[in-house]
Amino acid sequence: MKLNKTLIAAAISVLVMTGCDRGRESSATEQAIDTTTVEKAENTATDSKATQPNAEAIARTNQMFEDFFQEHLDRSPEFKTFLGIKEDYGKWDDLSPKFEAETNDINKRQLAELNKLDPAELDDATRLSLSLLKRNLEMDIEGYKWRLYNYPVNQMFGTHSEVPSLLINQHRIDNANDANAYIARLNNLPKHFEQLIANLKERAKAGIIAPKFVFPYVINDSRNLITGAPFEEGKDSTLFADFKGKVDALDIPDEQKTALIEQARKALLGSAKPAYENLIDYMGELQQQATTDDGAWKFPNGDDFYAFALKRTTTTDLSADEIHQIGLKEVERIHDEMRGIMKKVGFEGSLQDFFEFMRTDEQFYYPNTEEGKQRYLKEATELIETMKGRLDELFITKPKADLVVKAVEPFREQSAGKAFYQRPAPDGSRPGIYYANLYNMKDMPTYQMEALAYHEGIPGHHMQLSIAQELEGIPKFRKFGGYTAYIEGWGLYSEMVPKEMGFYKDPYSDFGRLAMELWRACRLVVDTGIHSKKWSREQAIGWLGENSPNPQGDVVKAIERYIVMPSQATAYKIGMLKIVELREKAKNELGDQFDIRAFHDTVLANGAVPLDVLEELVDEWVAAVKTQQSQQ
Repeated sequence: MKLNKTLIAAAISVLVMTGCDRGRESSATEQAIDTTTVEKAENTATDSKATQPNAEAIARTNQMFEDFFQEHLDRSPEFKTFLGIKEDYGKWDDLSPKFEAETNDINKRQLAELNKLDPAELDDATRLSLSLLKRNLEMDIEGYKWRLYNYPVNQMFGTHSEVPSLLINQHRIDNANDANAYIARLNNLPKHFEQLIANLKERAKAGIIAPKFVFPYVINDSRNLITGAPFEEGKDSTLFADFKGKVDALDIPDEQKTALIEQARKALLGSAKPAYENLIDYMGELQQQATTDDGAWKFPNGDDFYAFALKRTTTTDLSADEIHQIGLKEVERIHDEMRGIMKKVGFEGSLQDFFEFMRTDEQFYYPNTEEGKQRYLKEATELIETMKGRLDELFITKPKADLVVKAVEPFREQSAGKAFYQRPAPDGSRPGIYYANLYNMKDMPTYQMEALAYHEGIPGHHMQLSIAQELEGIPKFRKFGGYTAYIEGWGLYSEMVPKEMGFYKDPYSDFGRLAMELWRACRLVVDTGIHSKKWSREQAIGWLGENSPNPQGDVVKAIERYIVMPSQATAYKIGMLKIVELREKAKNELGDQFDIRAFHDTVLANGAVPLDVLEELVDEWVAAVKTQQSQQ
């Protein structure tokens, strides 16, 4: 439930990314399923059906959900900014251990209050919310002992990159007060980064230091942010250009604009620069202690931590070995389907030969020029617009928020993954954004363009996350929280559905779809290989390179991502397999009465849920359709 840095990173970016996906998977939004809790919830739900819901108890419980959400929200200036709330607009979140301990105490108190409620007095919707919030809090409380088991800065996410990302993408400047709040945030960076460095030191004492390869990325990204004017002669730096552009657009006197820009210049030089320089200096020191050991197994009690991480991410009780074997089986199946594509296009040679052809043939890559990048963005947008026109075939409920396609900003494009999605602002002030990383066009083959657009945009993350935010009658913690296996499972499922609608007409594009699915199947193998079976970075890179068609740069970035985000990459295939399983089960039971639109509504209409809860919801829908059919 906590709305700290981890949830903000989750909500702001889902860094529901494909090559990059999701920023902080230590996030409180990835609650796992506790079997005992599930059994208790199921028994309570069964026992309560004979009891008439109590309207007063329902109202009181739902108000409690909102009060609990607000209590955590009040502690997070950054999440307020994401929600479009301009309170504490000049502040950053508190990163101190004391704050974390206070949050844990709040979670314990909230859980104790929820445990006093009688589920038998509630209606089905409120009972589900109660069960989910209890799980979330239980997982946060259990996860507190693992609070140091993450890397607060790495090449995928971290305070060093979240600061400019929030200022550029979230901090709106609609008037002079907003500009002053931006300046205040710049001036507050020294303290913010002091807390960050203290946290890094605490982790180092506990034996938790990022692998050696991480440090050049973080140091380079940090230096990029203090390059350019006003730090040196030349083009405006990233943040100075952002501030100037926003202030120039204001309807205020020119002399006031000049004064604000001068204040920002002083804040960048006097606060932002030394904050980043201190971080760069400490990262240089910490780099000397770093090793090339990559997996979570290297941590104290690392195996137990990884088991917890898998439970949290997948919302299942699957072990690392079971997930590894599922991955190997899926890789073999998809390889066979790819051989079918090879025959269709008349390619002579082995599957690995075909992979090499797809990696290197110029027909599959746009030039690494501004023209090539603009062409990619234009065609990705066209794919999404075409899909928008077909949504009535698939969905009853559709999002109100718009979707735009953008290139990843220069300050983070070298380290960011290949694609990710950012939710729209709840107040409608900002559309959903599908970010494509066009830094190196050799990492963005055109044959994967369709699948990427469907995954990150429509009918993928934009459809699911926007609908969740726009749902009426569910608590905010469900609108803005999530479960990675559900969210990413839906994204991967959304790559498959267009195939059933007649898309992917080009066999190479269909190969791209399979390549994307293969990528997620491979993740099951390499994530568990790295963190449970002690694979090295080089061993994992070699295996992924041999078993997928992706370019070498893509492979290296992916493995480095899986290393710093243990378990996160397992969510996609595990979630997709469950959604497909539930759809086929419903089809078999309903026959001609099966309606894909109603199935999708059932999957999406409750927001993100753990996979076992999703199964219960689909089973209830199937039973309701059968009952209705029998009464006709």
